Amino acid sequence: MRKSLLPGEQVIVTTRPQPRKLAGAAAAFVLAPALAAFASAWIIRGGAARVAPVLNRQWTSWLVAGCVLAVAAVWLGYCLPRLLRWQGTRYTLTSQRMVARCGMLNRRDQQVNLVSVRNLTVHESLLQRLVRSGNISLETGYQGVVTFPDVPEVARFRDFILDAIGELPDQPDAVPGATFYPAGAFPEDMREGGRDDR
Repeated sequence: MRKSLLPGEQVIVTTRPQPRKLAGAAAAFVLAPALAAFASAWIIRGGAARVAPVLNRQWTSWLVAGCVLAVAAVWLGYCLPRLLRWQGTRYTLTSQRMVARCGMLNRRDQQVNLVSVRNLTVHESLLQRLVRSGNISLETGYQGVVTFPDVPEVARFRDFILDAIGELPDQPDAVPGATFYPAGAFPEDMREGGRDDR
């Protein structure tokens, strides 16, 4: 992110989404091998042969291998993709922009210029309130509403955004190369109705 900063732009904070989305993957990561070990011990003690007599001792190694493959499938097919998705998502707040980068192989960037933010909304579900996370929605004039889900420490992050917006220069200075006049100080030939030659 630091390589793509604009002149004078500074990174205020960088974070990932609240890791509560990894709770299911973490539970599966722990429970899958525990259940596979229990099933393997049951198979080795002859439990499978008692339930289905056709599954005699010669099937034991195959059934145990099936338990191991089931654990590998849970880890690689369920746990790993969720971990990589969480690892590859970053929220970065700079002095000028809010940036969300998602994905490791296929990257998707979403940026909101703070100068265009008209309204900031924080939404927290009951579970999100328990872990102090929430969804931050930034309403802009031309992009509509951009939502950043599961921002950790959402109240503090909201304060960071509001402080960054408050530190932005006045809107006229934010447009390079434009000439602005204070109220009532337009050149006479630019006033409505043209030059007043009285």
